[in-house]
Amino acid sequence: MAAPSPGPREQVLAPSPEAGCKAVTSSRRGLLWRLRDKQSRLGLFEISPGHELHGMTCMMQAGLWAATQVSMDHPPTGPPSQDDFSEVLTQVHEGFELGTLAGPAFAWLRRSLGLAEEDYQAALGPGGPYLQFLSTSKSKASFFLSHDQRFFLKTQGRREVQVLLAHLPRYVQHLQRHPHSLLARLLGVHSLRVDRGKKTYFIIMQSVFYPAGRISERYDIKGCEVSRWVEPAPEGSPLVLVLKDLNFQGKTINLGPQRSWFLRQMELDTTFLRELNVLDYSLLMAFQCLHEDERGPGSSLIFRTARSVEGAQSPEESEAQNRRLLPDTPNALHILDGPEQRYFLGVVDLATVYGLRKRLEHLWKTLRYPSRTFSTVSPARYARRLCQWVEAHTE
Repeated sequence: MAAPSPGPREQVLAPSPEAGCKAVTSSRRGLLWRLRDKQSRLGLFEISPGHELHGMTCMMQAGLWAATQVSMDHPPTGPPSQDDFSEVLTQVHEGFELGTLAGPAFAWLRRSLGLAEEDYQAALGPGGPYLQFLSTSKSKASFFLSHDQRFFLKTQGRREVQVLLAHLPRYVQHLQRHPHSLLARLLGVHSLRVDRGKKTYFIIMQSVFYPAGRISERYDIKGCEVSRWVEPAPEGSPLVLVLKDLNFQGKTINLGPQRSWFLRQMELDTTFLRELNVLDYSLLMAFQCLHEDERGPGSSLIFRTARSVEGAQSPEESEAQNRRLLPDTPNALHILDGPEQRYFLGVVDLATVYGLRKRLEHLWKTLRYPSRTFSTVSPARYARRLCQWVEAHTE
């Protein structure tokens, strides 16, 4: 079947039973399923009827179901072209429109990650309500998780979306060169417009904190001090809070022999972001204690690569790409096992450019915080400082 043609396109869709908001109510679920689901969702809240964002998320689900169907009907036949990166598809639903930006490019990227479109559609479509958590971010964005917690959705400003799309070809190229990169895997960029009002943009990423069932602590690290403390949840509270730099004082990341790989990959990824003139990104990090049978060299490791279908890589190419042994577990690209703990690691928030506004903010903060470190610094200094933080806090 022919691939979609480039440029702006519009589809008018009739309502379909598959695209309705079909959140399954708990009264229909079996007791065992409910207990297991409740345990894995501690600190998360279902966006169910009555929630202020329920209508919006239902439209997102219906729109994403239809948008993913397009990429299933017209699968990518090769690496994305310039037209693929610039394509905009608008699908008109009853009461709203969903735009898909650079759809063919993201479909190719998802395929290169081994993500089946059917699974992507099922997780983000109307099979179950999205989940919400209390964010410690200072931004005004809304944050959601798919019902299986595998995918992360975040509303974005128009300027941030323009930055992401402008950098998308180089981002894809970086992931091809470094398949085990720690950069968050961006899977889609969309717009939602209700009753011909203002567009709301949102992005979809692979969640760094997945699977979340045994995670004990979560952190957002920028390598600075100002506004980098979060009041921890009271002991015994079900709230899931992402803590920050100052909460991590006195702790270390014990990676053992994997430390050298991690330091090198942070250097490669932050160098790439510095070249894009980007700053204010974060290293997301979470801890999970390993069971006895999960510890020890080779206990659950396999050598997997994003390009393994093309044949074995030479030692020289593997070393240049900084490949490693990946754990035989879901979300392996964001998981690094130390001697006693499993670490979930990923670099997120890649859309802040060091332009005039950030330069002025840097000058103001220099005067406001003369002896303290803050996030708004030049991309070169930001990258260097975060790598120094990682080196100082790992062993």
